[in-house]
Amino acid sequence: MLDELKMFRPRKKVLIALLIVGAIPVCLMMYLLVNEDTLYPTYNDKSMSQTELKIVERMHEVEEQNLALRKQLSQNQNELLRLQMTLAATNDSNSSAKFKCVNAEPDVPKCEVIHVAIVCAGHNATRDVVTLIKSVLFYRRNPLHFHFLSDDVAELILRKLFQTWNVAEVQISFYPADSVKPDISWIPNRHYSGVYGLMKLTLPKTLPSDMNKVIVLDTDVTLATDIAELWKIFRVLRGKQAIGLVENQSDWYLGKLWKNHRPWPALGRGFNTGVILLDLKMLREIGWMQMWRLIAEKELMSLLSVSLADQDIFNAVIKQHDYLVYRLPCQWNVQLSMNTQSEQCYSEVSDLKIIHWNSPMKLKVKNKHVEFFRNMYLTFLEYDGNLLRRELFGCSNSTSNQTQDVVINDHLEDDDCYDFRSERELVHRTHLYYLDYKVSSISEDDVTLVLQLSMDRLQMLEMICKHWEGPIAIALYMSDAEAQQFLRYAMGSETIMSRKNIGYHIVYREGQFYPVNYLRNIAISQVRTPYMFLSDIDFLPMYGLYEYLKKAIPMTELATHKKALVVPAFETQRYRLQFPKSKTELLSMLDMGTLFTFRYHVWPKGHESTNFAKWRTATTPYTVRWALDFEPYVVVAKDIPLYDQRFLGFGWNKVSHIMELDAQGYEFVVLPNAFIIHMPHAPSFDIAKFRSSSLYRKCLKILKGEFQRDLSKKYGIKALKYLSVD
Repeated sequence: MLDELKMFRPRKKVLIALLIVGAIPVCLMMYLLVNEDTLYPTYNDKSMSQTELKIVERMHEVEEQNLALRKQLSQNQNELLRLQMTLAATNDSNSSAKFKCVNAEPDVPKCEVIHVAIVCAGHNATRDVVTLIKSVLFYRRNPLHFHFLSDDVAELILRKLFQTWNVAEVQISFYPADSVKPDISWIPNRHYSGVYGLMKLTLPKTLPSDMNKVIVLDTDVTLATDIAELWKIFRVLRGKQAIGLVENQSDWYLGKLWKNHRPWPALGRGFNTGVILLDLKMLREIGWMQMWRLIAEKELMSLLSVSLADQDIFNAVIKQHDYLVYRLPCQWNVQLSMNTQSEQCYSEVSDLKIIHWNSPMKLKVKNKHVEFFRNMYLTFLEYDGNLLRRELFGCSNSTSNQTQDVVINDHLEDDDCYDFRSERELVHRTHLYYLDYKVSSISEDDVTLVLQLSMDRLQMLEMICKHWEGPIAIALYMSDAEAQQFLRYAMGSETIMSRKNIGYHIVYREGQFYPVNYLRNIAISQVRTPYMFLSDIDFLPMYGLYEYLKKAIPMTELATHKKALVVPAFETQRYRLQFPKSKTELLSMLDMGTLFTFRYHVWPKGHESTNFAKWRTATTPYTVRWALDFEPYVVVAKDIPLYDQRFLGFGWNKVSHIMELDAQGYEFVVLPNAFIIHMPHAPSFDIAKFRSSSLYRKCLKILKGEFQRDLSKKYGIKALKYLSVD
């Protein structure tokens, strides 16, 4: 270090000269800075005194030395870095100097893993997390490891999301929130986040002991830069500085917001905990868990509860131990809430680092640039997450995205049906339980309605809700932007929002075919009742069908026998239909030509095995035999085989499934007092392709043949009959 300081002795004269200039009276400096002519006057200016001439001459000397210094420093960046680090170590209180030092540091090594911790609980919080993760992935150039302190709901959703997202060089770990609740549940908390708003206090204890540092982010922040820029600030923490925070941009901790306002103690304006750098190793060494607990217990004796959750306790600790805090530049947490001074943090877009919507009102906060920030947020909200699967060249140690590529490449690209085969292998990014979901109780005979849909069938949802009061599992095939349209539609519907027993599972759009059986399997995977009714979104169940099925299931011994209960399907060509309230009314409408048996005029094979003539007079369930192309809508136990995902778009997606049920020995039993009615709608894009493309029809026939051969291999002699099916 002494040698380094000797190296910079010539620069000492420059610093002294600058100090001399700084001592010039303010009025003289104002005179000199009026314009360029007065800033650099000629020596022959007779209006100037000798003293002024000497000052100007000295300023020229200082300027020349300064330019020489800049040139020398630019030639040797390493020398500049060491000098700045030396200055930062001797002047830790100067946050702006440290910010410049950080920016001058070399980038984080491209393969260094950046650790990010997030507390996430509940269905709604997972939507916010996705937007946050998108903003991180958009700018990142390093491997990432996300650490989620979460409840069971969030873990289920996020684990499936990351598994299907399959982003290169991204790891995830989960830590059960229940395990840390005893550490914080004793703290009275008035914050809307509840007990989860206190969990960041436990991270040094919760995260792995060999993990030394982590960036902690709230779910309501959006990045506007590479997170590696924040990660490298760890390098300038000195001594026992273990917590990096941005100063609070509101007057909350000043106690001036209203009369008798008593905030928790804080250093100055206090600090906001939406973005935190935690030196975990240092915090463990100083006994962090005991430190904050003792301070919290003492303050609660007079303050009774926390108002801002963990933020109050962090600030109380820092008030007593100010050596712990490193002041992050405010650009790393631009706080958009009421009564903030966030506009002082930025003057250019390039200044922005992290935007924090830290208000219960979120996007409705007041800020003169709020439209700009809202558009930035909406960009990530609707951004196609599939585009973020890019690899980090030179860092890849995982098999992410490789298995799928190998499988697809096994198919010859000159195969006419290559597109069909390759899309069968697609793993679609999936967000389970996009809206709140809760089932109070499940009976032993309970049944879930299983559906799938795309955006053009969204208008059917409200009608379905009115016709079926039981649990529903729905897979929705949508783009990121369409998912936001669905969210707005759902939140604007009293019918939908009043129901908590409907699981909405977003499967993000990718590829050119509608993955109908993939969607059905996603919905089936989330069925929590013993039985399920496999239907389609464009069929309305008869009123009371849910209760009828719960009674029919034990009567038909579905629990002990391999049976599939057939619900007869009908259709109308009228968009406005006086829906029949009973079987008697339905038969009358059949006789009058208002209703028809489903697809009797274009695809009679699909349902004629139901034997509608017998159903008209039946009063008890009756058995029917499987026949070619039979595709009824059935009630079955949850443990049946899944749908075959080779069938995409239009054609054979249900037929193949019923065929496998028959191969497994299922008995098809028609229910005498149950029915569903198909409502008219415009043809789907896939059926239009089927009708117009000979290649589509050719490939479907090839896939049918392959499925039949596979079925025969799987089930042996009893499945040989399917080989004769044309």
